[in-house]
Amino acid sequence: MPKLQTIMMGTEDPKVLAAFYTKVLGKPTWEDGGYTGWDLGGAGFMIGAHSEVKGRNEMPGRIMWNLETDDVKGEFKRIKDTGATVVQEPYNPGGPEEKFLMATFEDPDGNYFQIASPAPDM
Repeated sequence: MPKLQTIMMGTEDPKVLAAFYTKVLGKPTWEDGGYTGWDLGGAGFMIGAHSEVKGRNEMPGRIMWNLETDDVKGEFKRIKDTGATVVQEPYNPGGPEEKFLMATFEDPDGNYFQIASPAPDM
């Protein structure tokens, strides 16, 4: 089975999206030729201009990418304080007895991303 290498996000305005994700993810790992990227635990996340991407994402729930954290509530507050749009505050998708938490945000292009507890043992 292949492993995830990079998530590439195309945008009409890479400077705005890179500035947003710099607030969320910290200083980029690299910047080159109009692309900005972060190393996220062995997989990359990259933002760059794409000629076929215009305006806001009209179907933001189609693909959502998750960032794992041991402190969903703390990270939720930190990311919310950057000005990120909250789609869903922290919740337990399996019910209140479950310890697994998730929260969903929207970036300036209308893409959704989530923060989540480490995945429970399957």
